[in-house]
Amino acid sequence: MDVSQTKQEHLLALKVMRLTKPTLFTNLPVTCEDRDLPGDLFGQLMREDPSTIKGAETLMLGEMLTLPQNFGNIFLGETFSSYISVHNDSNQVVKDILVKADLQTSSQRLNLSASNSAVAELRPECCIDDVIHHEVKEIGTHILVCAVSYTTQYGEKLYFRKFFKFQVLKPLDVKTKFYNAESDLSSVTDEVFLEAQIQNITTSPMFMEKVSLEPSMMYNVTELNLVASGDDGESTFGKMSYLQPMDTRQYLYCLKPKPEYAEKAGVIKGVTVIGKLDIVWKTNLGERGRLQTSQLQRMAPGYGDIRLSLETIPDTVNLEEPFDIICKITNCSERTMDLVLEMCNTRSIHWCGVSGRQLGKLSPGALLSLPLTLLSSVQGLQSISGLRLTDTFLKRTYEYDDIAQVCVVCPYSSNEC
Repeated sequence: MDVSQTKQEHLLALKVMRLTKPTLFTNLPVTCEDRDLPGDLFGQLMREDPSTIKGAETLMLGEMLTLPQNFGNIFLGETFSSYISVHNDSNQVVKDILVKADLQTSSQRLNLSASNSAVAELRPECCIDDVIHHEVKEIGTHILVCAVSYTTQYGEKLYFRKFFKFQVLKPLDVKTKFYNAESDLSSVTDEVFLEAQIQNITTSPMFMEKVSLEPSMMYNVTELNLVASGDDGESTFGKMSYLQPMDTRQYLYCLKPKPEYAEKAGVIKGVTVIGKLDIVWKTNLGERGRLQTSQLQRMAPGYGDIRLSLETIPDTVNLEEPFDIICKITNCSERTMDLVLEMCNTRSIHWCGVSGRQLGKLSPGALLSLPLTLLSSVQGLQSISGLRLTDTFLKRTYEYDDIAQVCVVCPYSSNEC
């Protein structure tokens, strides 16, 4: 990891140490039964060991903390902290000392030094200390370049630097899926459900502090990861939100277009920006990490030239009694249409009104609310079908079947029905 640029002897010594949280000291308990040859020897040694817990000597976990023995793993989203010390090992006074720390990534070079001004002089056995911090935002190879320049008491200008190479790993595997609501009135709200699958691909457990979705300007978001419990909702994952190594969790969010975009949502085509995920976690001793995904995009569903949806429909209707629905017709094409509505009866659904009536011209992106009346002659769950829209300009007919479903019940006793 540490590669020196030159073999020249210098008056100053450069030390670099990564600052991380300590770990709990562990030991390997050795026990035996009282009737074995060692007797209570092992137990006595463990009781005298200062690293064990008094009264629980057989536990591997101790009360002491251990400083990091190596550079360790650095994960994307964590804060990289390092201690840099320049010590004067000579018996000379050194002048004009400038310490510079840069971080070289695959795409950029960042200056991490707290100060770019030179220190006037450094006496023997004295040192210059600095602590640098950087939130890691790229994966792959990183190189910390520490450069020191100074002037000896004889006026000679010297310069040296050291390189510290390390890898930044990915802590989480995030996969997303989009679902369009398929309910009867989904065409009104244009709801989009986002499922986020988050997997811990590190070797230690994580405490998931926050997983939220920051929607784009077009949407409002509702989090579906809480269960109603008293005044405050309780997480579906319980009170202790730990994610073990290689475990996966699924988070669900519902997005609805804002009122000012709701009418435009039906004619949105191509790629739509949904928002981005914000993930915050903590590791063993509270080390914090944060990741934000790039803007999530989905391909808006295609509705063809004309989109027919329902604004209102009753859940339950009586057998052979007329009921009203309101349809919404949207011109999703880039041309004006002259529409004619035809209503075709099915085995169970009978339309009330005049079929073949003119609806008039509908410009591109325009909406038309159309109240209709119908009745059902068969009990049970019936599908509303039989609407036909014809564009007289192109002589093209659009058929709409299975638009919605309605439950038909008999208002009388079973014998009368």
